[in-house]
Amino acid sequence: MAAEVKRVAATLGYRPFGAARDLASGHHRSIGVVVPDLANPYFYDIIQSAQTAAAKDGYRMLIADSGGDPATELSMCEDLLSQAGGLIVQSSRMDVTALKSLAAHNSPVVLINRVEYGVDLPHVGVDNFSAMLEICHHLTSLGHSKAVYLAGPASSWQNQERWRAIQQARMMGLEATAITAEPTIQGGYAATDAALVERPTAIIAFNDLVASGVLARLRELGVDVPKKMSVTGFDDIVFAKFTQPALTTAVTPRAVLGEQAWKILKARLNGHALPEVPLVKAEVLIRDSSAAPPER
Repeated sequence: MAAEVKRVAATLGYRPFGAARDLASGHHRSIGVVVPDLANPYFYDIIQSAQTAAAKDGYRMLIADSGGDPATELSMCEDLLSQAGGLIVQSSRMDVTALKSLAAHNSPVVLINRVEYGVDLPHVGVDNFSAMLEICHHLTSLGHSKAVYLAGPASSWQNQERWRAIQQARMMGLEATAITAEPTIQGGYAATDAALVERPTAIIAFNDLVASGVLARLRELGVDVPKKMSVTGFDDIVFAKFTQPALTTAVTPRAVLGEQAWKILKARLNGHALPEVPLVKAEVLIRDSSAAPPER
């Protein structure tokens, strides 16, 4: 009977579905990945890096987009953990209680760009605080003293760290107001008018997508960048150097994050001790979107 099944399968060109085969055998060779926005090139770059590293060890990735909603994110994590041997969660928006429920799961979970020391989950991430503080120092060295921060989601650890740095920059003489914006090009575009009401000389965007939206709206309004307004981003995604003008931003090492996340998850899957991974430094790249403020 088995021989006949194999013969028919060969005739039909049938290949077993890997995830189903893993479930049947109890041995998972799949890894779940949850991101808040697959449309953001930042997350795609990290996934690509992790996937390349995992594939070398014979693992495949199952990817889900939570849309940045904490409840959806938790549900997706639980679903993927029922199908995969481990889980990578990028820029989690879940609260601590939800993260603790994941930590109690039998399968290993690794966080990228979310640090919660009260939760037993390993993490890799970027030193957002130092990079944003360096951006603020760049602006104050040019002569800026008033800025608006177009903030990301309140539940985002990255946003919290970046805003903490901007608040710290008051010691350098930079006063900043925070205005929440959707972390997208459309979000930056929509929030620009509200930012201008504050009469800043610089707009500090949560990420490059937001900054790109700001540049588009300022161009419509006839506000010259950087002569009349400086704009900065964060992440250095693929098109940041192609905006008009090219965007001053922080270069986050996305390939390193993906590789490190897989290294930790692989260690957990094999029952090995976890490697210690410090926060990764992000280099600030000065381009054409920032300059000295206009005289008032």
